[in-house]
Amino acid sequence: MPTRLLIIADTHVPKRARDLPAHLWDEVDAADVVVHAGDWVDERLLDELEARARRLVAVWGNNDHGRFRERLPEVARVEIEGVRFAVVHETGPSKGREERCSALYDDVDVLVFGHSHIPWDTTSDTGLRLLNPGSPTDRRRQPHCTYLTAVADAGTLRDVTLHRLDRGAASG
Repeated sequence: MPTRLLIIADTHVPKRARDLPAHLWDEVDAADVVVHAGDWVDERLLDELEARARRLVAVWGNNDHGRFRERLPEVARVEIEGVRFAVVHETGPSKGREERCSALYDDVDVLVFGHSHIPWDTTSDTGLRLLNPGSPTDRRRQPHCTYLTAVADAGTLRDVTLHRLDRGAASG
């Protein structure tokens, strides 16, 4: 059965925005699974996503301390509709990322990561798909704040789409 995914990272609430953009909350409501690749900053957002998402797969990031590290793993592994995922915040430098991650995550089909705030969608020579949704609240050196949606269905990840948020929507 097709499963709609919302993939986000680096929300940095309330440091970069008071809250997630309203449009992104609509996406949370529409998703079957919300994936968050770390750097939450405020535990209240984790509480809200746990309460509102049908299913949440999440990890802590380098800016998440204390209770985050008690409540969330550093690496999450999950199978959704036959697609094997790993979620982690940091993967190291972009140079050599595909080869490095293929060796570290050789038992999954898709690696979701964050940290850089730079959208990323590549596939390694071994077939590992690497996805970074960017950030919906802190565009850093990017022209837009971003997030990803995708569909997992019968062992395939399809319809992977990078969405841009306008500056007003992302300011919280």
